Amino acid sequence: MSAYELKPSGSPKAISTTHDPHASSNPTVLLAAFAAVYLIWGSTFLAIRIGDESFPPLLVAGIRHLTFGLIAFPILLWKTKARPTWAEWRATTITGFLLLAMGNGGVCLAEERVPTGIAALLVATVSLWMVLIDWLRPNGVRPVPRVLVGLVLGFGGLALLVGPKELGGSGRIDLIGVAILGVGSFAWACGSIYAKHGGMPNSPLLGSAMQSLTGGLILWIIGGFTGEIGDLHLATVSTRSWIAITYLVFFGSMIGFSSYLHILKHSTATRVATYAFVNPIVALFLGWLFLHEAITLRTILASAVILAAVLLVITAPHRTPAKAAVASRPEPIEATEDPAF
Repeated sequence: MSAYELKPSGSPKAISTTHDPHASSNPTVLLAAFAAVYLIWGSTFLAIRIGDESFPPLLVAGIRHLTFGLIAFPILLWKTKARPTWAEWRATTITGFLLLAMGNGGVCLAEERVPTGIAALLVATVSLWMVLIDWLRPNGVRPVPRVLVGLVLGFGGLALLVGPKELGGSGRIDLIGVAILGVGSFAWACGSIYAKHGGMPNSPLLGSAMQSLTGGLILWIIGGFTGEIGDLHLATVSTRSWIAITYLVFFGSMIGFSSYLHILKHSTATRVATYAFVNPIVALFLGWLFLHEAITLRTILASAVILAAVLLVITAPHRTPAKAAVASRPEPIEATEDPAF
């Protein structure tokens, strides 16, 4: 699952992106950056589905992330003059496995069974899983009542999506695909919480490149064990699948993430987090337009419920743990990739 998740972080290494009134940006550039995050990240679900037509699904993610890592890592290493430590490599290997191998790899697997719009909708529940995990972990933070309502509403929307069988004149969504996306989203949330405390590099871009290297390599190793490498026949790959993979690397990962970092610096956290609300709508529309995926009454009802839940969660105030209340100050936010983008 690359999307990028916006999360509060108490880590001293987090990049502070609290809105600075002195930080200025050309309004046209800022609008273009928002459009890129909304449209490019929303369209990655379509690109993954087209990539799945010719490539084994785990290798769609493996090719994408390893290519991005091989391009970005040496450039960022040269620009930042950083020397990653073994602890940082350990942290990025763990997050690469959880975020990219299980998260994004799960999306690529599931899109063989589940329509692109439904996949995007289920990926949006990552924010719900993150709240739940952050609450249940040792010394976790209990969410405010508004977030609790969002959790109940969100998981109620998931139940609506998978049953009853004939709701809205359409069959039930493939349960195996839904289960794969559920596990992938849960892994993504675990990886995001770990990244908050796991000794990631100071540079979020360098950390992302290191994650892409380790996560991409893990995906290729898994692809070897599952026989996907043996199933890859480059001579039979269609032109549209090659275009989709190229789009995922250069637009989804490079341009999308750069745009995200720009709006993270020049806008408010609440506005930035709206991508989690907009991307599923974009994915639903593109799936209907280009792949003729049906938008049923079940899909419309479940989308409304789940996206309302996500909106409640991402706009709710953050509760500070009692022990940290004494030294409370504005929480910085840290960027990590989202499963599909």
